[in-house]
Amino acid sequence: MRLQEFVTVLVRDPRIQKEDSWHSHVDYEIFIHTNSMCFTKKTSCVRRRFREFVWLRQRLQKNAVLIQLPELPPKTPFFNMNNPHDVDHRRQGLQVFLEKILQNALLLSDSRLHLFLQTQLSPEDMEACVSGQTKYSVADAINKFASLKRRFPIEDEERGRGKNDADSDSESSSSGLGHSSDDSISRGCKASTVPEES
Repeated sequence: MRLQEFVTVLVRDPRIQKEDSWHSHVDYEIFIHTNSMCFTKKTSCVRRRFREFVWLRQRLQKNAVLIQLPELPPKTPFFNMNNPHDVDHRRQGLQVFLEKILQNALLLSDSRLHLFLQTQLSPEDMEACVSGQTKYSVADAINKFASLKRRFPIEDEERGRGKNDADSDSESSSSGLGHSSDDSISRGCKASTVPEES
């Protein structure tokens, strides 16, 4: 008897990431557990920020014009990353967005979605990968990330020193509390409990 296919997605563990002395953003852990043949890895864990969700939705919409995509939680000028209610409300909206996306077979065929969910590649690197401008395939990228649990070393070196990373969703914060600037810590995922398969 064949098990029924499932995809579990959790958006959790919001963290404030300090970019410089004036700008910070919140990122969220995305945990995937699945038995679906659509996924290269059956369990994965990455961190993504709101602007990366916006990028993903725009790309999915461009590639699936006839599909009405679910909405992201609204980007509001009054979002306060130090307000747990605001952060959790956005987290819940991001989770609902991904749950709906993962129910659509056409969207599941988009390589960008898999790179978004199962690697830490930037949007620019995901675009380069799906358009064949990298030395690695989509599956290579996912498998490499799964073994390293971090970005590709070459891309880290290329980004390296002096990168200007002004973000459209940066929010100012005068508080230094709860911020993390160590990328190796901020991109790591906490230990996960895997749901029972039934």
